[in-house]
Amino acid sequence: MSRIVWLDQLGKEHVVLVGGKNASLGELMRAGIPVPPGFALTTHAYQEFVTASGLQGKINQILNDMDQKDPASMEKASLEIRALMEGAPISMEVEDDIGEAYRRLSRMCQVPALPVAVRSSATAEDLSDASFAGQQDTFLWIRGMDDLLLHVKRCWSSLFSARAIGYRVRMGFSHEGVSISVGIQKMVNSWNAGVMFTLDPATGDLSRIVIDANWGFGESVVSGECTPDQFVVDKVSMQIISRTISRKHCYFTTDPETQSVIKVPIPEERQENQCMLDEDVVNLAQIGKAVEAHYGRPMDIEWAIDKDLMAPGNVLILQSRPETVWSQRKTGPLLGKKSGLDLLMERAMKPFRVGD
Repeated sequence: MSRIVWLDQLGKEHVVLVGGKNASLGELMRAGIPVPPGFALTTHAYQEFVTASGLQGKINQILNDMDQKDPASMEKASLEIRALMEGAPISMEVEDDIGEAYRRLSRMCQVPALPVAVRSSATAEDLSDASFAGQQDTFLWIRGMDDLLLHVKRCWSSLFSARAIGYRVRMGFSHEGVSISVGIQKMVNSWNAGVMFTLDPATGDLSRIVIDANWGFGESVVSGECTPDQFVVDKVSMQIISRTISRKHCYFTTDPETQSVIKVPIPEERQENQCMLDEDVVNLAQIGKAVEAHYGRPMDIEWAIDKDLMAPGNVLILQSRPETVWSQRKTGPLLGKKSGLDLLMERAMKPFRVGD
């Protein structure tokens, strides 16, 4: 069974092998959507780790002893399981496979000890009828094998974050029925980043694309730490029809000395500057429209603009999942069961009074 699969070999049929996020990235690559290169550590590797380290029985026991109605009990169970998993060794065979793939990715990008994003990808993630988004961990700007292995284990253990355990309990998913993969991708050196919906998330208007953006990595937008700039694009004319330029207090970037991700305050004189060019907004919206056309449904997309690449090839998609709020609402005729003619006749038959 494969422990490693490259993202460009994946598609939506591989969710069981590599989780929803990695399968979606492979599907995007198949559709010609620009995605940073990388590979997936499969659910087979996760199961091998849990089995070889003898953790499965201990995890089951902790979950069985947990009070599913008590948040404190779930938090305690999460801490115990995560400590066990992050303290367990990875087998030499799995380490060797990860190391070989990481060195190959570094050679492909021509950067020694390539900085990578290490992203969890659970098998119950990004479903059309349930959103597990943000319940497992992602780590940015990871360099070198030691740090990579450490953060792979942290991604695996995040399958048992308190939030993920609680959500599975509420939604009726069994803990044993889900597994996790890890995606390892070239880190995008983001000039701008954020999220994009291929409908208006406030109204459900399918004729609009709404983009939230800030400088640096997308974490300031995704986490809600910063009020982003917002651009609304007409999906037919591809014109920007409205924009809201917010006062942005901070952004996330890389510290060149420590090679770690840091939060940086934005100077007051720049806080109300528009954070991305109009041509990048339109280019991004066109890619969003193509993603929606490929999946045939409104999508929730994370994106970034790489400062190391030339436009228009600098706009990259980091993640794409089905939109789950408006897509689950039942649709029907706005006029109920009555036709427009019925309503006109009803209006015509109303008693008429002088002065109406």
